[in-house]
Amino acid sequence: MSQVTADTPAAVAEPASSQHLRDERRRVLIASVIGSVFEWYDFVVYGIASALVFNKLFFPATNPLVGTIAAFGTYAVGYVARPLGGVVFGHFGDRLGRKAMLSLTLAIMGVGTFLIGCLPTFAQIGLWAPALLIVLRFTQGLGIGGEWGGSILMAVEHAPANRRGLFGSLVQLGYPIGVIVSTSVFSMMAWLPQSDFLSWGWRLPFLISILFAAAGIMIRMRVAESPAFERVAQPETLAKVPFFEILSNHRRTFLLAVGLKISEIAWVSVATIVTISYVTIHLGLPKSVILHGLLWAAALELVTIPLFGWLSDLYGRRTMFFAGCIFSILFAFPMFALLDTRDPTTIALTIAFAVSLGQGIMFGPEAAWMSELFQTRLRYSGASLGFQLGGAISGGLTPLVAALLMNWAGGATWPVSCLLICTACITLFAAWHAPETARAPLQS
Repeated sequence: MSQVTADTPAAVAEPASSQHLRDERRRVLIASVIGSVFEWYDFVVYGIASALVFNKLFFPATNPLVGTIAAFGTYAVGYVARPLGGVVFGHFGDRLGRKAMLSLTLAIMGVGTFLIGCLPTFAQIGLWAPALLIVLRFTQGLGIGGEWGGSILMAVEHAPANRRGLFGSLVQLGYPIGVIVSTSVFSMMAWLPQSDFLSWGWRLPFLISILFAAAGIMIRMRVAESPAFERVAQPETLAKVPFFEILSNHRRTFLLAVGLKISEIAWVSVATIVTISYVTIHLGLPKSVILHGLLWAAALELVTIPLFGWLSDLYGRRTMFFAGCIFSILFAFPMFALLDTRDPTTIALTIAFAVSLGQGIMFGPEAAWMSELFQTRLRYSGASLGFQLGGAISGGLTPLVAALLMNWAGGATWPVSCLLICTACITLFAAWHAPETARAPLQS
């Protein structure tokens, strides 16, 4: 029998094919992470501005808390729009492919964020200012509602079977990197005199987003379509209306996906957005104190998010979620007690610790688990809708509800802590009933 030597085509083809696969996975990961960074930058920069700027320039009121509540209301609009974006772009992502939707959603986010930076204020055009702000915030929500699903599916569907948690968590790094970039830009603007900051300084973080969007689109246009989608991309196989099929045939899975999102998004909304207004308005500390805390939190998550994604491949998605929910329940009251110390270092460490263990431990494995719950022909719509509806219910409403609860309690934070405990219990229930998918093959 003849032997295959190193010079024969058969011996050369396998390494070449493996190298091509590794190169393609690398390109997909880079494109997904970079695009995710730009998308989350656009979304997070609005959250920071809603606590620092919009309550003064777009919703002026005698009581600062009233202005903050109104600003958080527009913050919630973006979350309300996200499920709609998941429905629309999920439909076409499951019908036409993942790649086609990625550049479009990034363009929508970039243009919407840029136009926010161009808006005149309430003092200049009256009620038209908050009305236009709401429209553009809604546009942001549509974009990210479709973008997240496409990004994580490209990564998870390209990943090796035993590394889906890690690959999905790397795309989730777009959130902390987006926080670092947006918070850094706002921190630089905070050095300006207050009059300059409120006049033009706050606009710069929004205006530069158009450059990020252009770069992200160019990168994403170079990646290949998901191999999992290509295997089912036949007219007789594709779902005609994925949204209706999910609601009619996969309601339980869909509701579990929504429940998995509730706690981590509520926690990070309180630990970042709500604490900005709490520390600056209620405690009367400089903006830099809480902004530094957000930077520390995001920097720590650069390590913890992929760590928890990797651990979920080893020990299961459910294990990570159980740990995150238990932490959220135990730390809900101590977090505000530590903030009340008014010590800048304590505040920064508290925010960093809270975000990594309250959000990151679930946010890392979440991309893979959401994707693994649904079969390929419904995955874009199912994962997007579960993630975005959970985000709309919990993330979009939590800052507004927290502000209302604190106003009702005369500035006390105990109702917010109780709210965090309730959301953790919901996710704990969903994680208990969701199937463990870490070691199962990806549904075809």
